[in-house]
Amino acid sequence: MKNRIIMLVMVLGTILLAGCQKQAAAPKINETPYSDNQFLIGTYVNIRIYDDGKEDVLPLAFKKVKSLGDKVTVNQKGSEIDEVNAQAGIKPVKVTSDVYRLVKKAYQISEESHGGFDMAIGPITQLWHIGFPDARKPSQAEIDAALKLVDYKKVKLNDQKQTIYLEEKGMALDLGAIAKGFIADEVVKLLKKHGVTTAIVDLGGNVYVLGKSPRGKDTPWTVGIQDPNQARNVTVGSVLAINQTLVTSGIYERYLEVDGVKYHHLFNPKTGYPFDNDIAGVTIITKYSIDGDGLSTAVFSMGVQKGLKFVNKQKGVEAIFVTKDDKIYLSKGVPSFELNKESGYTMAK
Repeated sequence: MKNRIIMLVMVLGTILLAGCQKQAAAPKINETPYSDNQFLIGTYVNIRIYDDGKEDVLPLAFKKVKSLGDKVTVNQKGSEIDEVNAQAGIKPVKVTSDVYRLVKKAYQISEESHGGFDMAIGPITQLWHIGFPDARKPSQAEIDAALKLVDYKKVKLNDQKQTIYLEEKGMALDLGAIAKGFIADEVVKLLKKHGVTTAIVDLGGNVYVLGKSPRGKDTPWTVGIQDPNQARNVTVGSVLAINQTLVTSGIYERYLEVDGVKYHHLFNPKTGYPFDNDIAGVTIITKYSIDGDGLSTAVFSMGVQKGLKFVNKQKGVEAIFVTKDDKIYLSKGVPSFELNKESGYTMAK
């Protein structure tokens, strides 16, 4: 009995002590963020951190963007993707775990989209080179020759050796349609590792909102949806989001104009020309930016109706379609979309 009393006192004492300990203080969130804007990976990168005292994390985030960008960007000194392309038809290339994970994801999305997104699109993007001073419309003969080298199924991955091999000489990976998403996710991981709870990571319109808005308790972020026919930051509407990414593919950013015809940078791997359908822009809303990035291109390739059916079958994925006839279509679970009534767009019925 005495032993039971002693044990009971010990247990009660432990509970009382635990109750007296102070809970970890909630991070102080500033309304004005620590922020920086730099031109990296071919686009403007903006990162804003709202946690008080986390200013030193900002340069680490930009360092992460640059280091990963150097590994996966084509025509970049030290690029592992350049080395894979250079050894096409010759030998497999061992890459770092970061690059291998990215390429495996690109292969997965290539399969899921039945080649609408093709990680081996490099021969076509290099031929047109849209977004660069030497961009041009190639001849049909050039396009036909390049198309023979576009086939993600000829990309061989070895999980054990962590190698990538392109089966034919002249093949080339181009991960531009998925790399920003991968890098955004890695930056978010870094922010969390360093105790950041509230931030915005924006890689050229590839946006991740971390935590809740500093404007009020339990307040979601309001994220604008880009108007594909206007300059950046002109929106067709907005959605509310917490711990989500919004990634847009559209015809507005990079294009080549020849004889009054605009050729945008989203290429059809089956024709060698830019996709020509009813979509002007599509925004994917999901948890991971790498999924949003790859899926935005894949869904763009499908057109509105097939794209909607595809998205509605995906778990944790939503989409907003902006069409060339100024209508907006939403997948079945889009949260709280608010139309910008001055945009000139209307909701599709």
